[in-house]
Amino acid sequence: MTITAETTIHQLLEAYPYLRPWLVSYAPDFKKLDNPVLYNTMARVATLEAAASMGEVPVEKLLDDIRTQVAQHEIAAEETAGIGAAPAEGADRRQELLKQIIRQLHDGAPVEVVKAEFDQLVSEVDSAEIARMEQALIAEGMPIEEVQRLCDVHVTVFKEALEEKPDAEVAEGHPIDNYRRENEVVGELTAAVRSSAQILSAATDDETRHAAVDAIGLELERLAQVEIHYLRKENQLFPVLEKHGVEGPTKVMWGLDDDIRGRIKAARTLLAAGDLSSVTKMLPELLGMIDDMAYKEEKILLPTALQVVTETEWAEMAAGDSEIGYAWIEGSAGIAAAAAAAVTPQAEGPMLLPLPTGALSLDQLDVMFRALPFDLSFVDEHDTVRFYTEGLRVFPRSPAAIGRQVRNCHPPKSVDKVEQILAEFKAGTKDVAEFWIQMGPKFVHIRYYAMRDADGTYKGCLEVVQDATHVRALEGERRIVDW
Repeated sequence: MTITAETTIHQLLEAYPYLRPWLVSYAPDFKKLDNPVLYNTMARVATLEAAASMGEVPVEKLLDDIRTQVAQHEIAAEETAGIGAAPAEGADRRQELLKQIIRQLHDGAPVEVVKAEFDQLVSEVDSAEIARMEQALIAEGMPIEEVQRLCDVHVTVFKEALEEKPDAEVAEGHPIDNYRRENEVVGELTAAVRSSAQILSAATDDETRHAAVDAIGLELERLAQVEIHYLRKENQLFPVLEKHGVEGPTKVMWGLDDDIRGRIKAARTLLAAGDLSSVTKMLPELLGMIDDMAYKEEKILLPTALQVVTETEWAEMAAGDSEIGYAWIEGSAGIAAAAAAAVTPQAEGPMLLPLPTGALSLDQLDVMFRALPFDLSFVDEHDTVRFYTEGLRVFPRSPAAIGRQVRNCHPPKSVDKVEQILAEFKAGTKDVAEFWIQMGPKFVHIRYYAMRDADGTYKGCLEVVQDATHVRALEGERRIVDW
């Protein structure tokens, strides 16, 4: 149960009847709860906010004290249950306690207070339970942005427990191995930027200052390659985790990835403009966020993935990872060979696909799609990704996208708009959505089309993305006779 200022006393005591004696003694005016008549009338309508006012205590203090009582009672129940308790029941109880911890943090309780109260519970928690807890909070209505905002606080509270868990060993070339090797480089690069920033701050002559600025520029340029690491994680690992029901943590992490991307870009822009003061102010928080993300991957995301992803899925993922690429390292093929070996035998002779205006073989369709000067993605009427073209793509795609809900293929900040577009298409109020963005030197044109059959029934959405830089720059004319 989520305890808020709007929770009534009756709702609270129905969920946690053991709180009644404690609540009666909490404030002099609360003694009225011992009166059956008053309890059956007043308690049914009085909210905790009204009760706090009646008892002349701040409502936040009352809420924190209630949550603490609930958590302490549950911890005591966990201890007395002992070894004989059913594992599932113990896990469920820990989940509720974990959610109580996070709710207290989100309601403003000091980290050190919460941590001291729950150290005993936390010592029993593993990465998968933390991931399930965050997902449960989102499912119960806590906004993703709110979980994201205090994600670092969550890790601070759980850090000691996470440190006690040894990292699982994986074979060379395993996707986890590649993520870990990239994270080692992340640590080296953030340390290098910090060192150069310290030199810049302490510089007393122009030569040292210029050298430090140049070093920061080169290091930030290399650090920007973390984009490839994040893209592979978001387009390869996240889809597989979602198939196993792990969605909440992926959404939170994607939002943080986007924040880091934006900050790296801003830092590089400020540095290029010579605004050294702003750069040095923003670097400590940025570098801390990058290091924290690597830590969350190492201690929460990757261990959780190792618990749920199958060997076959790892092999398929390894084969697709190389399509997106690697940051700073040479990706090792490793277990990708297992996926590559599973080749579907081809039927004898070309099989033609009849179309209203002709017929094409699968080979002809494939080479035609690869040759298109834009990339296509098709999402069916159930919002599931069914197809994408290969070749020269603007945005990365990998086989892991197939079968994925399209809302999970976008960062959290744009999901609302994606769903709005699809809702308009399904309702028949819109047929096209068009956008264009500047991506560095590239001018990218993006269009979404509602796909309907001859009867007008919605059959899906086609995304068309084109690097229109060349087309946009054309002038005059060039006829075929001039070729």
